[in-house]
Amino acid sequence: MNTLAKVPVTVVTGFLGSGKTTLIQHLIANANGKKLAVLVNEFGSEGVDGEILKSCADVNCPAENILELANGCICCTVADDFIPAMEQLLSRRVKPDHILIETSGLALPKPLLKAFDWPEIRSRITVDGVIALADAEAVAAGRFAPDPVAVEAQRAADENLDHETPLSEVFEDQIACADIVLLTKADLAGVQGLEAAKAAIGAEMPRRVPMLPVIDGAVDARIILGLEAAAEDDLAARPSHHDGEDEHEHNDFASVVVELPEVADIEALVASIQRLAREQNVLRAKGYIAIAGRPMRLLVQSVGERVRHQFDMPWGTRPRQSKLVLIGEHDDIDEAAIRAGLGV
Repeated sequence: MNTLAKVPVTVVTGFLGSGKTTLIQHLIANANGKKLAVLVNEFGSEGVDGEILKSCADVNCPAENILELANGCICCTVADDFIPAMEQLLSRRVKPDHILIETSGLALPKPLLKAFDWPEIRSRITVDGVIALADAEAVAAGRFAPDPVAVEAQRAADENLDHETPLSEVFEDQIACADIVLLTKADLAGVQGLEAAKAAIGAEMPRRVPMLPVIDGAVDARIILGLEAAAEDDLAARPSHHDGEDEHEHNDFASVVVELPEVADIEALVASIQRLAREQNVLRAKGYIAIAGRPMRLLVQSVGERVRHQFDMPWGTRPRQSKLVLIGEHDDIDEAAIRAGLGV
């Protein structure tokens, strides 16, 4: 075996709730014998995705190979967090065959690609490919590709609305950096929705890349692993709204962590989260909830008003502590209103 061969790294990017964790769960379970490692980046101080993935650990991706960075956006903490984490994975006695990086929904992938040129790691790893996930149902609804006629009508009423929102810029940067785009929640979008999503995304892409419909993260690992894109050497083909800037900030977004008492009525909790999405513009909520009289913890995840929940495992020796992380645009996050909306 050539010990000088670089370890391939796949960057999984996508907007909040697009299905990145679900995809990586599927890859862990269907790695075709590859030894995997996973680096998870969370936005906010409380991680949930890393805990979800560790519950899926197996012999090819043991729990110690799943590292979590929760100190901020991965592309803003390269020296302090990213490089040491990569060095830790590369120093394992059994080196991984492939590393997966799940970026936060707010991360811009291009600054992360630039980090692969750091002397500490550039001779040891390469970006095998960037996989961008897009919620097909949301894109088909025009949330990130507004109708030009509608935008012009809004601009006529309020010229401030002519500017792209921070969310649309994040989405466009992720798409522009991709080697493959996965259209997630394809079953919810339907045939017409998928075609609308493809057209909207295609209009934003600087070059043609494959777009594949996916349901529940089920995609053959052979399709998205082993692309050999060497994306760190191909930055010019991946334009960004932030090209030319030395750094970027995420002051457009904020998160609130809310601790809850044991919940007696799951549907009432779901209704509260939906109401916060509608009235407080909460974009994403996720966390574990203790349900009165139930030994299992409830995993809750939402994108806008769409809320999913399931019992995932017993609390065991863990404290029965309910926490929700709620994320929104900075000016919309009203912590007092969010806590009141959840009854705490």
